[in-house]
Amino acid sequence: MLMNRHAEASAEAIPDAIRADVETLWRYHDMRHELRPCDVGIGLGSHDLGVAVIATRLFHGSLFPRIVFTGANAPTTVERFPRGEAVHYREYAIEQGVPGEAILVEPRATNTAQNLGYSRQLLTEHPISVKSVLIMSRPYQQRRAYATCRLTWPEVDVVCASNPLELNDYVRSMGDPRRVVDMLVGDTQRIEVYAERGFAIPQEMPDEVRAAFERLVAAGYTSRLI
Repeated sequence: MLMNRHAEASAEAIPDAIRADVETLWRYHDMRHELRPCDVGIGLGSHDLGVAVIATRLFHGSLFPRIVFTGANAPTTVERFPRGEAVHYREYAIEQGVPGEAILVEPRATNTAQNLGYSRQLLTEHPISVKSVLIMSRPYQQRRAYATCRLTWPEVDVVCASNPLELNDYVRSMGDPRRVVDMLVGDTQRIEVYAERGFAIPQEMPDEVRAAFERLVAAGYTSRLI
């Protein structure tokens, strides 16, 4: 039994050879924003239910009076969330005591720009005045979500947050270290590529982050590259 537990733990761990580089990217994507009350919380759809977890926790902590869950489906999420990412997030939040009337669902978005654009449109239609937003995403999407919001919705004050798990705990929660590393690498590439394409504001990428990214690409963690 002890051997089986050890094998299971090893299967869910980041390989030692790349751990330092993965931790470098993990820290880079954490905006480390100080949380403060905002007019609305926006939970970005993904395969990670942790977005709904942190949204629920912050709602109960009175960080915002209303939540928008946004997201349709992607090939990586349709099996886990067959009714749509935003719909499943809403169901989880209601199970955890968030009133249904405090939640808006935006079920069409398939990328971050659409998440924010369609959420903005939905809030305008209700109508709800928004001067500040607290964007909740999977951990390695924080920086990209921030950069996208600053470009596409510049008049709002934006704060970013994720379910506060350490890297090891996050990998165990996902059960697939390879996927986590591939996603981290892909999101790191998108910081510069999306700025060049006019989808987000430019952001500094420190030399150590760039070097870690390049080593992970060379090691074959490339499935999420553009």
